[in-house]
Amino acid sequence: MTLQSSVARIALFAALIAALGLVPQITIPFAGGVPITAQTLGIMLAGLILGPWRGAAAVLVFLAVVALGAPLLAGGRGGLGVFAGPTVGFLIGWPIATIVVGLVYRAMPEARPILAGVTASVVGGILTLYAFGIPGLSLVTEMPLAKAAAVVGVFIPGDILKAFIAAAVAREVRRARVLA
Repeated sequence: MTLQSSVARIALFAALIAALGLVPQITIPFAGGVPITAQTLGIMLAGLILGPWRGAAAVLVFLAVVALGAPLLAGGRGGLGVFAGPTVGFLIGWPIATIVVGLVYRAMPEARPILAGVTASVVGGILTLYAFGIPGLSLVTEMPLAKAAAVVGVFIPGDILKAFIAAAVAREVRRARVLA
């Protein structure tokens, strides 16, 4: 893959993550200010389709643009203030989650792309992401860690659905590459 092609794909996925922020967020009153968004689907897709390093680069580009003030997070949020709010752990975890998704996906057998995609998305896009998000939520809101973990539990069904969607999209992208 050429440098130009890599840069284009990284930019495309940063834009995809931004576009997923246009899907209306769902705010749950007891979730400590952490909304349900479609953007974690973009994190999973970046790792599955771009791989660990290009996927993480796309996420970092997106986060840099958000830090500069672009209101690209779900709900039109942006600026440095979002890195001091209840979602900070999730935001910090996004590039790492993308790396884990990509590495796990690469390590899985290609013969079962849906299983590989779901497994990688759950391990990276849910478990790894929650490992950052829960402590961040607890720290910012001064919520006990166990309570923060329980609160975040409400996101699990939607995140599992996103893992299946990401796996199906990645399988179709892989098929398209083979046919091209």
